[in-house]
Amino acid sequence: MNVSTSTLSLTVADVDASREFLTTHLGYQVAMAADGFASLTREDAAVDIVLLRRGTDVLPPEQRDQQAAGLILAFTVTDLAAEEARLRAEGAPITMPLREEPWGERLFQLTDPNGVVVQLVEWVTPPSADPAPSEEEAPAVHVITPSPESVTVSPNATMTGLAAPSRGSAELSTWTVEMAAGATGPEHTISREQVWTVTSGTLEVTCGGRTEKVAAGRTVILPPDLVRRVHAPEAAEAHVAMRADGYATVPGTEGTRALPWAV
Repeated sequence: MNVSTSTLSLTVADVDASREFLTTHLGYQVAMAADGFASLTREDAAVDIVLLRRGTDVLPPEQRDQQAAGLILAFTVTDLAAEEARLRAEGAPITMPLREEPWGERLFQLTDPNGVVVQLVEWVTPPSADPAPSEEEAPAVHVITPSPESVTVSPNATMTGLAAPSRGSAELSTWTVEMAAGATGPEHTISREQVWTVTSGTLEVTCGGRTEKVAAGRTVILPPDLVRRVHAPEAAEAHVAMRADGYATVPGTEGTRALPWAV
């Protein structure tokens, strides 16, 4: 087999939004475009990108309702810090801040309007330059102490960030939620499964049109991408866990929102 070019095809709800994101922030150029379709290229990139609108007849019937999700479009670049500064200045939605892994990988993530996660990577040392550390050399456990900088206060709740990529975790984010009696959060969806354990009081959790009363000591698992709302009939606290790359959307509004206490 002789591979001449490589192309990544993404099925998205809004082709124009992803095309604008990739051409504005990542230097891609439009090679071809039509209603519900765009082919993008960049000379120095290893992969071209094709965008197809969800539901298009071009796709087999069993694929038409699928949408790009659960993937990361990664690019290895030079001068990663300068790229992050440029993207922030352009107003690009950076959903995971710049961080450095113990094995020499530096990276950050941004998310396009259709939820496609783009990761920019730079290697401080060659990936295979050193052998894996022995047990004696393995990094120690990371103990996190909450600080005022990790607290986010909204009109309906107070979130205190615990584990998160910006605080040393690689895969999971955890935080606590405090809600006063009578407080009700907004309707929203989350792109990742969340696990809520109520530690005091009671919460009424509505998800996918079903309401459950969750008392202290009980745990509720919220599936991804379903509209949910949390109400506190009495003062309550909960501990929440989620994969670190989750983001929120609010029905009736455009774009996605990072969870500041979880990044």
